[in-house]
Amino acid sequence: MTIGTRLFTWLRGEQVGSDQFGNHYYQERKIAAGRRRKRWVIYNGEAEASRVPPDWHGWLHYTVDAPPPEDGLPKQSWQKEHVPNLTGTAEAYRPPGHVLEGGRRDKATGDYEPWKPN
Repeated sequence: MTIGTRLFTWLRGEQVGSDQFGNHYYQERKIAAGRRRKRWVIYNGEAEASRVPPDWHGWLHYTVDAPPPEDGLPKQSWQKEHVPNLTGTAEAYRPPGHVLEGGRRDKATGDYEPWKPN
């Protein structure tokens, strides 16, 4: 967190809640005439936007007015647990033929016909 964010949060912010990852959510204490309150998140650790749960994402982006309850919204049976963004790490997905996976892929099956100029 930058010194500017820390100062702005201390002077103008009021904490609204936190999530299971330890992120803290804030909004401005006062509403200026003609505009809506600013909302922001202070991340616990690395600032990674994919670590904001859907409940809080809706609140941050003004989709819902009220922050989610302390224990979160009810989970649906099809919802999965959070998986961090692995782009740029050794665990990132690399399809067959990727340079870091050997650079070779299986030959095309019979359904591919390359273009040949006349």
